[in-house]
Amino acid sequence: MSEETKNGLEAAEVASQEELEQIVSLKKGDTVKGTIVKIEDNQAYVSIGYKYDGVIPIRELSSVHLDNAADAVQVGQEVETKVVSIDDDKERLVLSKRAIDSENAWEELQKKFESQETFEVTVADVVKGGIVADVGVRGFIPASMVERHFVEDFSDYKGRTLRVKVKEIDQENNKVILSQKDVLDEEFEANKLKVMGGLKEGEVIEGTVQRLTQFGAFVDVGGVDGLVHVSEIAWSHVDKPADVLSEGDKVKVKVLKVDPEKGKISLSIKAATPGPWETAAENFKSGDIVSGEVKRLVAFGAFVEIAPGVEGLVHISQISHKHIGTPHEVLKEGQTVQVKILEVNPGEKRVSLSIKETEDAPEQAPKSEKPGKGSSVRKEDLGDNPNVSLSNQGLSITLGERFGDKLSKFK
Repeated sequence: MSEETKNGLEAAEVASQEELEQIVSLKKGDTVKGTIVKIEDNQAYVSIGYKYDGVIPIRELSSVHLDNAADAVQVGQEVETKVVSIDDDKERLVLSKRAIDSENAWEELQKKFESQETFEVTVADVVKGGIVADVGVRGFIPASMVERHFVEDFSDYKGRTLRVKVKEIDQENNKVILSQKDVLDEEFEANKLKVMGGLKEGEVIEGTVQRLTQFGAFVDVGGVDGLVHVSEIAWSHVDKPADVLSEGDKVKVKVLKVDPEKGKISLSIKAATPGPWETAAENFKSGDIVSGEVKRLVAFGAFVEIAPGVEGLVHISQISHKHIGTPHEVLKEGQTVQVKILEVNPGEKRVSLSIKETEDAPEQAPKSEKPGKGSSVRKEDLGDNPNVSLSNQGLSITLGERFGDKLSKFK
């Protein structure tokens, strides 16, 4: 036997002895590395260089519930595991990936919590009150910490990748709370400051109606919501924003005010459109007859709206051909009337109107004629007065009888 062969055999014996010592020393609690060689019956088989392969049951693959072992590992993947049990007689070696992941996770999660680092997780399951992710240990994301908006159903979140921060950590109670909302809020605020810095008061931009409330509409202008107060929605009166707007509507808005300190943006839809008085001169001419609604009644007349935001005055003298004491005698608020435009003055926002000029004047009653000289007097006009006679003689007699000798003084 050559010296070279002899040395080779000795080296092989040493290697075999080392392997034997390794096999003999393998015991419960040891940490071993290996490669996934097979996934079958919802468990993973791992080659760790032992005389037979180890097995990782599905419950030992992850800290969260799994439906399939293939959701946690793939064939060829290198894994670090802990020996749970070993039975050489039955050639049964049970390993746990979850135990090692958990040991390694707490220190890493503590660092992420302290630095408020953002990292990605995959949603492993949807449970009551939120969703869970495997972060070496079971990480829970409460429903209120998933999105910036309310989410009713999380069933389609399973398998999604989320960006989260560690919100709370308690190793003693095996508790890790994660939040994606914190990440989204942080990004939103950063973007909000950027957008607000680029907005200029007085400029007109396009936005999208996001939410409607009783007091106004929130409009998205580049990822940031600004408020259009109900009084700034239209030139005409609006009771409820929902009466004229819907979520998703594209609208043009004018920037009224930007307050970065308070994070508020005031917008106006009506200011971004021509005002009613700007178009009044084009739409209305003196002499036109139009329909309008009686908006207000005052002692000196009635205000009638002839277009949204355009009210004209019908002076009391222009309400009716007949004399009236107050407008309330012939008009009521909310009534629709025909009016004639007498004068339009957009500069002073004034329109003079007339109702009576849209109606025909009533016919005048004929005047009674006075009897002329020599004209006859009808008996029926005199009635049954006993002191008046139809004859000249009778007239003088009756006068004499009535006035007596007072007449003699004038003879």
